Amino acid sequence: MKKVGKKDEVLGNESNTVKIKYVKLGYHYLISNAMYLCLVPLAIAAAHFSVEDFVCLFSHLNKLNLISVTLCTALTVFLATLYFVSRPKPVYLLNFACYKPHPSLMCSQETFMNRSEVTWTFSEESLAFQRKILERSGHGQKTYTSRALLEVPPNMTVGEARKEAEMAMFGAIDELLEKTRVKVRDIGILVVNCSMFNPTPSLSAMVVNRYKLRGNILSYNLGGMGCSAGLISIDLAKRLLQVQPNSYALVVSMESMTLNWYGGNNRSMLITNCLFRLGAAAILLSNRLPDRHRSKYQLVQSLRTHKGADDKCYNCVIQKEDENKQLGISLSKDLLVVAGEALKTNITTLGPLVLPLSEQILFLVNLVARKVLKMKMKQYVPNFKLAFEHFCIHAGGRAVLDELEKNLELSKWHMEPSRMTLYRFGNTSSSSLWYELAYCEAKGRIKKGDRTWQIAFGSGFKCNSAVWRALRTIDPAKEKNNPWMDEIDEFPVHVPEVAPIVP
Repeated sequence: MKKVGKKDEVLGNESNTVKIKYVKLGYHYLISNAMYLCLVPLAIAAAHFSVEDFVCLFSHLNKLNLISVTLCTALTVFLATLYFVSRPKPVYLLNFACYKPHPSLMCSQETFMNRSEVTWTFSEESLAFQRKILERSGHGQKTYTSRALLEVPPNMTVGEARKEAEMAMFGAIDELLEKTRVKVRDIGILVVNCSMFNPTPSLSAMVVNRYKLRGNILSYNLGGMGCSAGLISIDLAKRLLQVQPNSYALVVSMESMTLNWYGGNNRSMLITNCLFRLGAAAILLSNRLPDRHRSKYQLVQSLRTHKGADDKCYNCVIQKEDENKQLGISLSKDLLVVAGEALKTNITTLGPLVLPLSEQILFLVNLVARKVLKMKMKQYVPNFKLAFEHFCIHAGGRAVLDELEKNLELSKWHMEPSRMTLYRFGNTSSSSLWYELAYCEAKGRIKKGDRTWQIAFGSGFKCNSAVWRALRTIDPAKEKNNPWMDEIDEFPVHVPEVAPIVP
């Protein structure tokens, strides 16, 4: 009972935080549209002016002092210039590439269980538990894993982990450079993210060394940030592009499991073995205006939400040792609840920026009724299908996808890219969002003007969003190196509805 008061206090603080956010968003809206709001009275006045009124106005203007007119004109030009210069520079996505491993690295459910059995480290109960996880995970039979984990016994060394990282990163970057034809010396920003493998020299240094990138490149290596690190990298690259004129930013998202295979019998740590698979993505961003005509998308919004101040959120995904000193990643039973809370905070902030006015009014009326008038009614969930045509939700697991489908009231069609990515490639961590967008392109779904919402969750606990607007219609027949194109006609496939297992 003592914890209830503290919880209420936290909820009250969250409520106040949400109110402050709305005030800030309102202020931001007024400032951003100040010029247009000032023109409204002039437009109304012009609509009621007659020809005689305009003649009279110009006659009065002719009587004004020339210096006053010049000063007013100069001030207007100065303010207009200041307005346009201070506006954020648009960020374009030229293209992206997803790495598709060699067929020899395919890991069917039978292969996975066979490798688990011959390691002689798992009990019969743990093997049975992993078999159930695989059956209900939403994975197909063609996911990929590293060569080191397919060997008997597994060859889990730093050298093999480096080979895995080089294979995935360089494979995706090579395809991207082939698509864009951008010269490597023109790339001024590099952001690489990998949560679990952080060698010395860093992964970003490996990329610089391989492609001989220029000496003054702004290079960043993000580690330990979980599956949402891909969108964190996009947000970081965007902020750097705002202050680096005429630049290209290369973002590389990947994960490595070679050194992070768990060999113990703690159930909460066995799940990651079953879910994570091999994959990587490379994305090229630009702030150069001439690149707009050949870019695929423009970044509309990027939003980051962090719940790490809450102990329950912080501990729900954590790397630690089990009772036998075996290192692994533990997933808490509160994971789905924490993900729901993080999503709620994220969409509360994102909603006013992307939702149509009608949905914002309904949400506000519902909020006032519940919080001010104390009416007992269900919280209104905005219809995000009115704001976005496509949804790319991190394919972290079947349970997470089921929960978001229900909470956001999405259709099977909207969830198809996420579910098929989970089925075909498994959970490839921070790169999964790009396999999902590639699926939409391969299906011919992306039309000019379409908006795509990418949502990712990660340890910490974080929920991050990115909103993209298509600058042109994507023709699947003209797409090169899309990981889906050779088999896109086989999808969607029917995945039996079996209740997922949560830790």
